[in-house]
Amino acid sequence: MYLCGVWELETTYRQGLSVTFERLFDKVQVLKQARPLPSIALQKIKEALSIEWTYNSNSIEGNTLSLRETQMVLQEGVTIKGKSLREHFEAKNHEYAIDYLYTLLHDNYILNSKDILSLHGLVLRSIEDDFAGRLRNGGVRILGANFVPPNARKVSQLLDDLVNFVVTNPLGLNSIELAAFFHHKFVYIHPFFDGNGRTVRLAMNLILMKQGFPPAIILKNDRKKYYDALNQANKGNYSKLMLLMCQALERTLNIYISALPNRDDDYKLISDIVEEPDVAYGQEYVSLLARQGKIDAHKEGRNWYTTKKAINDYVLNRKRKR
Repeated sequence: MYLCGVWELETTYRQGLSVTFERLFDKVQVLKQARPLPSIALQKIKEALSIEWTYNSNSIEGNTLSLRETQMVLQEGVTIKGKSLREHFEAKNHEYAIDYLYTLLHDNYILNSKDILSLHGLVLRSIEDDFAGRLRNGGVRILGANFVPPNARKVSQLLDDLVNFVVTNPLGLNSIELAAFFHHKFVYIHPFFDGNGRTVRLAMNLILMKQGFPPAIILKNDRKKYYDALNQANKGNYSKLMLLMCQALERTLNIYISALPNRDDDYKLISDIVEEPDVAYGQEYVSLLARQGKIDAHKEGRNWYTTKKAINDYVLNRKRKR
């Protein structure tokens, strides 16, 4: 809700996600303490995640390039037969926008509207140059959404208010909450005629990466869940959006942490782990725990991965609470 210059957030989701938040911030500390990370491993992870980020964000918006095709366009400069020129531009533009985002990440960085406009300008470059980097000056409707974005005359002030909310953080939100809240309200404002989704999925990561997180990548396979979560947030229920943000971060945190020297994290398919004789729960229940963020787990494609330690830790914590 937005009232009298103040953004408000219903925080009933916190009780269900407190353990998840704690786990993610513990992992960020592991990364911070391990820095500087091995440069070769770091560069390879960064390149791979940039391709995944580009592929998933564009696919959510309808781009039909596959992950492999996206890689070929970005790394090999290949033109994919049967794919539109716009789809090729979308891939290259998103890569340019990620590169620009990384140039902004320094210790004293403060989120601002100008940089958001610059990100949008890169996203739509050579696609819709008349609108690239410019706020909309007319009304829009969003297919499938349960709200109508505000009048264009209010957009500039609303965006500035939202950025100010993030910078001042009057509710004392943690960086995950702040990024998810920013994400939803940005979509609500819908400041551009086109490219809002790609731009917000870039801009929210300025908030997260400034605090030491890797980028949160919303997966194409979670597209329906993602839109449902945004629609729920329109009604004041942020539980699903916060959980989705946590799951996206858990995945990339696990990728980075697994690359650290002397780590023995052994993430496996849940279906494989539950077959081991000393695992207490079955696949259906462990998968539910993963989807709810109650155990250390992440998603690859449509499959969930976790560790035996994560399941055993959950069992021990339950016993302690009893």
